[in-house]
Amino acid sequence: MSIPFVRNFEFEYGKAEQLSPLITRVVANNPGPFTYTGTGVFIIGTDTVAVIDPGPKTPDHIKALDTALEGKTVSHVLVTHHHIDHSPLAGPLAAKHGCKVYGYGQQPQRPDGGEVRMEAGDDLSFKPDVEIRSGHMFKGKDWTLEAIHTPGHTSNHMCYALDEENTLFSGDHIMGWSTSVVSPPDGNMGDYLRGLELIKDRKFKCIRPTHGPEITQTAEFVQAYIDHRYEREDQICAALQKGLSNIRDIVIEIYTHIDKRLHPAAALSVLAHLIHMHETGRIKCQGDLTLKGEYALA
Repeated sequence: MSIPFVRNFEFEYGKAEQLSPLITRVVANNPGPFTYTGTGVFIIGTDTVAVIDPGPKTPDHIKALDTALEGKTVSHVLVTHHHIDHSPLAGPLAAKHGCKVYGYGQQPQRPDGGEVRMEAGDDLSFKPDVEIRSGHMFKGKDWTLEAIHTPGHTSNHMCYALDEENTLFSGDHIMGWSTSVVSPPDGNMGDYLRGLELIKDRKFKCIRPTHGPEITQTAEFVQAYIDHRYEREDQICAALQKGLSNIRDIVIEIYTHIDKRLHPAAALSVLAHLIHMHETGRIKCQGDLTLKGEYALA
């Protein structure tokens, strides 16, 4: 089953757009291969508001957010995870408004500098004022948000559910325009799949990722996201059955329609799948579960 991607996205950089009675969005001008058209910052509420993923510390974006928040009281700054397109402005914004930054916590496994870049980059300075877990509730005058821990893309990834509109702010866990990056060691495919099942079971009316447009056919979309991952594992099994045993050869076998310059990134995705397949007993590995491992069907 192919993923019914949603890529049509009309917006204006820096403009505060009212999306619903309780949701306003400001899109930062930081487009790129991992951010699509840029970071969408969500402002929740009318007078007393929460801000989700404040985004980058760029002058134009700071000015746009200041304008959007003029006359409002910011009670909470919420962060989905520690990447530089999501969290850098969280601390300065909270300090400006006299509130606190909330998030799961710091990245527990820092990059060593030798990994292939598969994301916009890590905000190594990110540390929330208050560490939260699944089920943590935030309340304003006219809104209620619930924190939902969804590790996989990163180990500290959080989604936030707006009770009044049955809407999920999914960060990078689910995106309408692309699949999400799951890259070991901090990314974990087993955790990621469990998180997708959790979100599917919640039956949200709307999913609003940090990048790109909203997803309204939520059940169909999340199921397609799940199916895609298992189809990829079936492709890896087929490659192993043919006698291919290393990740480089598996990538060449199954990623036939992508630019070869993307093969290193694809290799990390295959590694994430192989780690999950090893956990579930589908494959075995000679040596460590790394890019250099030798793999076979169990």
